[in-house]
Amino acid sequence: MAVSNNTIFDDVFRTMIEKMPELVLPLINEVFGTDYPADIPIIQQRNEHQTEDGEIITDSNLCIGNLIYHIECQSTSDSTMIIRMVQYDFSIAMDHAENRDGKYYMEFPQSCVLYLRGKGEPDFLEMIMVMPDGRKMEYQVPVVHVQAYTKDELFQKKLIFLLPFYIMRYEKNRDQAETDPVFLEGILKEYADIEEYLEEELLDQDREQAYRDMIELIRRIADYIFADRKKVKERLGDIMGGKVLELESDKLIKLGKEEERLQLIANLMTSMKWTVKQAMDALGIPEEERYKYTDELK
Repeated sequence: MAVSNNTIFDDVFRTMIEKMPELVLPLINEVFGTDYPADIPIIQQRNEHQTEDGEIITDSNLCIGNLIYHIECQSTSDSTMIIRMVQYDFSIAMDHAENRDGKYYMEFPQSCVLYLRGKGEPDFLEMIMVMPDGRKMEYQVPVVHVQAYTKDELFQKKLIFLLPFYIMRYEKNRDQAETDPVFLEGILKEYADIEEYLEEELLDQDREQAYRDMIELIRRIADYIFADRKKVKERLGDIMGGKVLELESDKLIKLGKEEERLQLIANLMTSMKWTVKQAMDALGIPEEERYKYTDELK
């Protein structure tokens, strides 16, 4: 899973949208007051939109039921964000404009902005649009502040989608995390809880790939935030998948490779009239692994 550090937050967001779109459903339910079930189909629309000024690219463009949802991921507050949201939403709406009985209808998407830093105001981004006839229209976009949620709230609301960004609340405490053992242990305890929660919600529900992907994305952002804090990186790495987990799929892959290798050795012994040792020498099997096949082939 390739993620570049130059735009790591956007990349992690888009990776989840692309590979695990079902995880965004609880977030949409939280923001828009919907009640979508976990198995409702999600259709990913194109994110590239051509305008007279060139191409604009949105972070997400999802069709759920008969509605379009647009979520933008922002690392920090930006006073011009509402202008961009209007531009993005207008472009999305234009893609779906349709003629009904001689009149064109353009329906704007359900949109929100995800702020990864900060946890205060505003709750909405707003713009007043003045029409040529003087009528005023208020365009309002809800805002989600990731750091406003506690770990337990994320668990209770099943907001797994926001977990990779949870570590950002400790960004300003990097030095303390590296030098204060008690403070670091508090962070590690939170991440032990997060890992256990992901096991229950994903791994134990036969969603192993989603579990692996989520662990990797959490680690990518943690490594980025604590890039020059070796102790914190190592300790978090140990908890979030650092100790390589031999999951069931690993065992099956390993077993399959061993059976394939066993058959190759047997074929060489038959066709070349070689001994077990000669066949394993030809295949370059390390000495420490040969015991797995010797007894079977004797």
